[in-house]
Amino acid sequence: MKKTILTIVQLAVTGGLLYWVFHDPAVRAAMAVAIRDADYRWIAAAIIAYIIVELAAVVRWQILLRVQGINLTNLRVSALFIIGMFYNQFLPGGTGGDIVKTYLLWKETPDKKPGGLLAVLFDRMIGLIALIIITGVLIFLRYDWLTSTKETAPYVWLVLAIFGSSVLFVGTTFLISTFNLLGKLPHRFPGREKLIEISAAYHLYARHWRATAAAFAASIVCHLGTFATFLCVAYAFRASIAPVDFFAIMPVERTISSLPISFAGVGTREYILQVMLSNLCAVPAGAPADYWFAAARLIGMTGFIVILLCCLPGGIVYLFYKPSGATGHVRMRDMKEEFATLEHEIAEEEK
Repeated sequence: MKKTILTIVQLAVTGGLLYWVFHDPAVRAAMAVAIRDADYRWIAAAIIAYIIVELAAVVRWQILLRVQGINLTNLRVSALFIIGMFYNQFLPGGTGGDIVKTYLLWKETPDKKPGGLLAVLFDRMIGLIALIIITGVLIFLRYDWLTSTKETAPYVWLVLAIFGSSVLFVGTTFLISTFNLLGKLPHRFPGREKLIEISAAYHLYARHWRATAAAFAASIVCHLGTFATFLCVAYAFRASIAPVDFFAIMPVERTISSLPISFAGVGTREYILQVMLSNLCAVPAGAPADYWFAAARLIGMTGFIVILLCCLPGGIVYLFYKPSGATGHVRMRDMKEEFATLEHEIAEEEK
């Protein structure tokens, strides 16, 4: 019931934000001009940039799977990954793809289910750690500029608060794992099973530090490639902004649009980009005064469309994918139940 209510609220907010994006006739007219005059070679570059993101993410997951002793062909791993990407984009919550690809992985390697689950978990963790570092560096380099207006400063502070909480979470879980403090936590401590899984992943991947370092490098490529995807879209619409400045804005947009405010960040993404770009960047010579209002919304929408286009093949692959040991497609509810059951079993084994 809670998930249903949250989904309804998100859809309502998404509808309201989409109305905000398109309701102003002047902005719609400016968007039409920007689309007409766009340099679509940069859109092609954006697609290439995001394909590189996907390739780097496949390499990262392949590395993490091999640490777990799971050795599938590159084609199989790529197929599972793009299926997960498709569901992450088209299912509410942003984690449904992890469940689908993990479930299919289990069908390929039924004797290595815990390893597959931990690989997916650490894939998320190492991506978070890489994003924390990138965000810290970029905001440190451009903090004065990012907070130079009263309109943009609160969003920067919000992102810093969120990532401060993320640093605290990563640091706490690392200390708990390092000093084996899990046994001292109350049996009903919230999130205890998830902490046990994270601890198991830390211990294993710390022993394979070279592979972990390579996966971390791939995560850096993933995040910077995503930023570059939106930068290429910005250049397609004739935006005049230095790459370091645009990259400094992107962690703010990425973080806030990933919050469960609207469906897939639709509307939130465009609003944050408008606030940041219109207040921090000068209007290019010869452009209308409301240039950034139209351009920012187009950058957000088109960047998202590029990502969707790059993830769509995962849906086609899923239709034809036939994992070993599977008799047919399985309902998402059944996948989630098996996912939760295995998480509990891992926690019990690690106690």
